[in-house]
Amino acid sequence: MRQRSLVILTSVLTTGALTLTACGSRNNDSKGGDNGDVTVTIGVDAPLTGQNSATGLGIQYGAQIAVDDANKNKTVPGVTFKVKALDDKAIPATGQQNATQLVAEKDVLGVVGPLNSGVATQMQQVLDTANLVEISPSNTAPELTQGKNWQTKKVRPFKNYFRTATTDALQGAFAADYAANGLHKKKAFVVDDKQTYGAGLSKIFKEQFAKQGGKVIGTDHVSVGDRDFSTLVTKIKNSGADILYYGGQYDESQVLTKQLKDAGAKIPLFGGDGMFTPTYINTAGKAAEGDLATSIGVPVDTLPAAKDFVATYKAKKYPGDYGTYGSYSYDATTAIIKAVGQVIKDGKLPDDARAKVVDAVQHNSFDGISGKISFDEFGDTTNKQLTVYQVVNGTWKSVKSGVANPK
Repeated sequence: MRQRSLVILTSVLTTGALTLTACGSRNNDSKGGDNGDVTVTIGVDAPLTGQNSATGLGIQYGAQIAVDDANKNKTVPGVTFKVKALDDKAIPATGQQNATQLVAEKDVLGVVGPLNSGVATQMQQVLDTANLVEISPSNTAPELTQGKNWQTKKVRPFKNYFRTATTDALQGAFAADYAANGLHKKKAFVVDDKQTYGAGLSKIFKEQFAKQGGKVIGTDHVSVGDRDFSTLVTKIKNSGADILYYGGQYDESQVLTKQLKDAGAKIPLFGGDGMFTPTYINTAGKAAEGDLATSIGVPVDTLPAAKDFVATYKAKKYPGDYGTYGSYSYDATTAIIKAVGQVIKDGKLPDDARAKVVDAVQHNSFDGISGKISFDEFGDTTNKQLTVYQVVNGTWKSVKSGVANPK
């Protein structure tokens, strides 16, 4: 993401069962721990209210379904898994507070998340210090795994951090290639929301669009929470741009595209996975028609392995959007579950279980519902698949899938 992020927290007792409750947590459907099993609580850190909550809830319930499946199938004999969801409201400081709270709980063995890359920057150090594994289903900022100077020298900053989403280095390039060679656009106006995810994605799009022969004829910024884009709309309309590229989330872009079209600028808005959600279309209405977004992987509804996941999500009538990161959340949760299974011996966990879970995740490889799940030396997913979607007749339609090849 979108700052594309999911946090999974695992709490474990070596003897007896433990049921956790905490301020800020949400109810879960999991049962278990009644037969003397070790209870592992997988926590989710994501925006569950306010900004970005549609995708955040998709992450929460993607994790819930993975946990329910593990309990039903007894994936790890002698272990019952539960979910504990924490709401970071897409605020970095809140994510950091959640990470600190979880580190203090000695039963917690792992973390998956968060949704937003900006939140991740404030959580990584806290969790790394405690040897807590962190897997995000949605973070895409390259520096999270490859360091601040990733374009010249890649250095992994935190050995405990992983992600099942590919990076903006590929996503931005994939969008630029499609804009220039698929849509045959020549002049782009580029806007970002000044956040880690949005600014980084826009920067890569600008670089790659120019290399593809396009011209960036204007740039600007908005702030998270903005709703009046009249001045910006006038600037974009007068620029002569034939496409608007937006780096940020759906909350602002869904309003911007409507005001842009209402002003008579009939050009498509193209963004990243941060705006790939039905909420964007529902809010923007007819103004969204023809707009585009890239997202990680391929459409979840087309994946045979995800058929049961999608059916369960719909049958449970879970809130939020499962289509953006739900399957990646499911797979991130499963990676933690499998790692716990490798660490536990004779029904007990070793004293250094946290560190051993990190090592197990690094070396895990399995077929997930979103594709092959494994991680490279930086903690990045080895699955580099991306898809361009376009709003056609009021729904997101896949128009191109593949792997980006930045120039």
